[in-house]
Amino acid sequence: MPTPLSYDGSLKPNAQRLRREMTRQERHLWYDYLNACPARFRRQKQFGHYIVDFYCARHKLVIEIDGSQHYEPEEKARDEARTAYLNSIGLTVLRFSNYDVDAHFESVCMAIDEIVRGEKGDNESL
Repeated sequence: MPTPLSYDGSLKPNAQRLRREMTRQERHLWYDYLNACPARFRRQKQFGHYIVDFYCARHKLVIEIDGSQHYEPEEKARDEARTAYLNSIGLTVLRFSNYDVDAHFESVCMAIDEIVRGEKGDNESL
């Protein structure tokens, strides 16, 4: 297993593809909130052998937007392992479903804002 912050160049093409092919919900969150957020976020950032949807280094915050496949038992187990790994290297993980972004966009933005403004504790997974 790679060290926590090691860079695996073999993942770069996949990260670039994911940036080009963001889901509608990822694009909505990026262009309508994160891109203009005072805290700087990056898209498709690599940690170990994982690529996260969005990352803010200043707040050690990962944001994941999950489609319906993430509710399958095998995928849920992968997500739990991924979150445990990210937490183990000191990152806070926020997970939102596509439905959350579509139907409750303001609430999603408010939850992110709480972390960015320091109103929630560090290294939590929500």
